[in-house]
Amino acid sequence: MDRRAPQGHSEIDRERSLNVDAPSDSRLFFAATTGQRIVTGLRLLVGSTLLLTITACTTVGRETMPTPTEKAAPSSYPVVDPGLGERLRPEEHVLAAEISQVIETSLRERYPSAEIQRDAHPKAHGCVRAEFQVSETLPAGLSHGVFVPGARYPAWIRFSNGSQDATRPDSRGDVRGMAIKLHGLPGTALLGEADWAASGATQDFVLISHPVFFANDPRRYLAVVTRASGDNALSKLLIPIDLGLKGAFIALATSRKKIANPVQTRYWSTVPYQLGLGPGRQAVKYSVRACSADEDPMPANRGPNFLRDALRTTLQERDVCMEFLVQPRTSPAMSVEDSMTEWTEKQAPFFKIATIHIASQTFDTPEQNAFCEKLSFNPWHALPEHRPLGSTNRLRKVIYENISRVRHEATTAVP
Repeated sequence: MDRRAPQGHSEIDRERSLNVDAPSDSRLFFAATTGQRIVTGLRLLVGSTLLLTITACTTVGRETMPTPTEKAAPSSYPVVDPGLGERLRPEEHVLAAEISQVIETSLRERYPSAEIQRDAHPKAHGCVRAEFQVSETLPAGLSHGVFVPGARYPAWIRFSNGSQDATRPDSRGDVRGMAIKLHGLPGTALLGEADWAASGATQDFVLISHPVFFANDPRRYLAVVTRASGDNALSKLLIPIDLGLKGAFIALATSRKKIANPVQTRYWSTVPYQLGLGPGRQAVKYSVRACSADEDPMPANRGPNFLRDALRTTLQERDVCMEFLVQPRTSPAMSVEDSMTEWTEKQAPFFKIATIHIASQTFDTPEQNAFCEKLSFNPWHALPEHRPLGSTNRLRKVIYENISRVRHEATTAVP
């Protein structure tokens, strides 16, 4: 099927059909409500013999955690694909609902009388117009969905910080995010016809500045968000224990990322996605990097919003080019359920699929910033050929839908 989209961009006021009326979900999910709190706990425990001793005892202090009850998964919960190695974890759908409720309660407490912001990645460096141009020639087996050779799609891209604190200075370590929304696509989507039309017929790609995620087990993640959302400072120190040694070090490495310019940073999907339909479908991951290896030096005097300043200056001076890469899985041992283990490029190389062109532009205007903050990026805004895979993505579907509902209800500007 030809997915070729019309070329060019319309004005903001003609793009209201993009899912702006569902004003944001949990975005880059993994940072939801933990952020700097994890780092604080890690700094106290990592490197100590205490951490090395107790990380095996991951049930310590969990007596206050919700205990899900066994029941059948609702029909709306994603169905797994055993052919690609997906498998449901015990009570996964119940845990997804529990996590979603904890995040909702935290958001309502954090914004009791104000418009509810994104629960993760609330601070944007900028929201820019772009064009996603698929390469004229693609490697065998990768021409599916939006990856039609030569196709061009208008896009919005949002660059962000992961911390739930939108006032956190850019100079401090943090996970960095890149969310891409291709719009005006023909065909059908995973959301169903009505939701597909309401979302603006979009294909979203959600990426962060680290190749792996810090948790595979929904129970661990429930423990983390429960502690991080509570008021007990001592309980928060147990977050690294809930994560386990590997997860704690991944969380620490992820949250310490420092960059000089959002468009010179590499981003990864961290979790896998289906590519294609039927017997030839496969599991892949995504990545985006700059076309050039040149990097700006870190500024000597960095203001609290210097990454927005860097992006603004760059796009005032020149066009920007980035490459969109696809990493096909090369072995069943690369589990779609294990988002904590990197698919190394030596084992599974990335292939360039498309070029992202960001033309020189003025993006930092009140109208465009407001428009951007109402955009909703969700990996389940996708064509069937790009279906999200694995437990983290299945949890995302429940959580993103619920947080979108909460923000929608709290936003008086939404009709």
